[in-house]
Amino acid sequence: MDLLHENKIHAIFSDNRYKGKSESYPKFLSREELEKVKTYHETIKEYNITPLVNLKSLAMVLGIKSIYVKDESKRANLNSFKMLGATYAIGKFLCQKLGVHIEDTSFEYLKSTEAHKLIGEITFVTCSDGNHGRGVAWTAKELGLKAVIYLPKGTTLIRVQAIRELGAEAIVTNLNYDDTVRYAKNKAKENGFQVVQDTSWDGYTEIPKWIMQGYSAMGYEAFMQLKDLKDAMPTHVFLQAGVGAMAGGVLGAYANLFKGDCPIVTIMEPTYAACMFKSASINDGKPHIVEGTLHSIMAGLACGEPIPIGWEIIRDFANCYCTCPDYVTARGMRILANPIGEDEKIVSGESGAVGIGLLSIIMQKKYAQVIKKQLKLDENSTILLFSTEGDTDPINYRNILWDGLYELPGFN
Repeated sequence: MDLLHENKIHAIFSDNRYKGKSESYPKFLSREELEKVKTYHETIKEYNITPLVNLKSLAMVLGIKSIYVKDESKRANLNSFKMLGATYAIGKFLCQKLGVHIEDTSFEYLKSTEAHKLIGEITFVTCSDGNHGRGVAWTAKELGLKAVIYLPKGTTLIRVQAIRELGAEAIVTNLNYDDTVRYAKNKAKENGFQVVQDTSWDGYTEIPKWIMQGYSAMGYEAFMQLKDLKDAMPTHVFLQAGVGAMAGGVLGAYANLFKGDCPIVTIMEPTYAACMFKSASINDGKPHIVEGTLHSIMAGLACGEPIPIGWEIIRDFANCYCTCPDYVTARGMRILANPIGEDEKIVSGESGAVGIGLLSIIMQKKYAQVIKKQLKLDENSTILLFSTEGDTDPINYRNILWDGLYELPGFN
């Protein structure tokens, strides 16, 4: 797509020429592994399967057959999908220490006095914009362990407080997300703490894989829900990416579940933190870093360094990459909060609503018609999107809905 305006959505399309250069269907996200994740999550009393909302009226307005949105604001009272990765990765880590397989134990056993005596005292450390940190903090609290969460500059006070309310130490740095990851890593090394981070580096790949497996549960739930509805499986899936752990986890699961009939997948990122878009643009098969402030209201997606294993899956199976200015997700937030007809209201935060915002613009704005045509979006399309968080910043949520912050520019 021509760069018509710096404040417009930009898209590139993949020929998947690197497919097969890495393992085509990632074994760690096979159906067998997805079932193990599901079985373990079901041992957590607070675990619940979140709703898959059918937006029939919106689909009709946009000229699409069906739109399904996975509503993660309803995830275990934590307002985000992130606990799926934290609980599974920490569970795998503790099982490794205990010398048992995760499929042979339960979250309740790991909470027990017997397990605690064998495990000993552990402090988990991570960097987070808020949601992942909250998931780690919740998991540590439930297991009677400690957590220290480092947050990048600009993190809102309410997200910091939400972590502290779970008993974890929350420290806001004066660094961007990627530099805060490095800072947290160094602090963990100094103090003998255990890092639980959803990105990787040399010598640190196992826990990120476990987190991706945990995240994949969200996609597996949606797959099974659609199957139970006996509705058509999605022709299109929209996945937002930060470091790429969630997008890679869900896409890797779908690559295995759908095999050669995978839906058309679009990866979405904030304009100034689009490391997947940059990597796909360079098109040498390698992940590439975006530097700078990484500023976006989509705080959970404001990351500049891709997780390599997530990037490889995205590289091999994604079809389109879009950069999204902040007004895209702001529009999505307003659409989901103001349903049409009998559609259900969805409270979706800045990192959650970008998919519905992008879809609406592609279907309704003239300048985005080239994207619509390339993606083959029409009245026969069934769309699956993930609202990955609720109003994790309630003040900004209200400002966007009530005051119309981040309105669409005046072009068609």
